[in-house]
Amino acid sequence: MQLIQNILSANQILTASLLSWFVAQVLKTIINFILLGKFQLERMWGDGGMPSAHSATVCAMAIVTGRSAGVSSPIFAVACVVAIITMHDAMGVRHETGEQAKVLNQMIAQWIDVSEKNAPFLQNMHLKEMVGHTPLQVVAGVLLGSLVGFLFPVV
Repeated sequence: MQLIQNILSANQILTASLLSWFVAQVLKTIINFILLGKFQLERMWGDGGMPSAHSATVCAMAIVTGRSAGVSSPIFAVACVVAIITMHDAMGVRHETGEQAKVLNQMIAQWIDVSEKNAPFLQNMHLKEMVGHTPLQVVAGVLLGSLVGFLFPVV
């Protein structure tokens, strides 16, 4: 435990990134509970949802990197590129994957109704639908990550 504390206190970029991820996941779990009326612990580590923990994490990382190493440093440039790629991927490919999973899951549900003899095989084919983010979820993650990044004490 002491080793983990030493690593986190010595590495402000990592600590701020993990803190931002954790706050986003807690908020996501609370928002999910409010919207659905039931508590789903899986939201604490699951993908997708509001706000984007991916966006929050990489934005906090980029901001604390800029604050600690300087905005003209090579590591800040790398952090920004990683953040841009991560957010673009969350809204693009991963979001579309979730949309396709919804359609496929609906098709599978219809096939189960039509063909009972294939039902056991088809019932095990439910695809995960929450894998990406809408632009609004990414923006919320950016705002959260930026807030954590600017409020995090940098020495």
